[in-house]
Amino acid sequence: MSEIKKIEEVNEDISWRDITPGGIAPWAGGAEAFTTGDWRTMRPVLIEDKCTGCLLCWPTCPDTSIMPTDDGKIKYDYDHCKGCGICVETDRS
Repeated sequence: MSEIKKIEEVNEDISWRDITPGGIAPWAGGAEAFTTGDWRTMRPVLIEDKCTGCLLCWPTCPDTSIMPTDDGKIKYDYDHCKGCGICVETDRS
């Protein structure tokens, strides 16, 4: 059995041969190094006159790509948003 390599930092320049078996991430926070929003199929757009400021979309975002602003509205982190659409469905009655 081969020894598992220890990688100090995962980034886009690492070869697949250097990644741990199974792609196991031995530490948290690696997603910040990658712009995963480039492959989204849908891009959420804030329609300000329809936003009630309830912020229900913020805790439901699986990518933490929604950030509340000081004025009670939101802004999107399009570098990490994957376009799942959960934010769009949270306040629909």
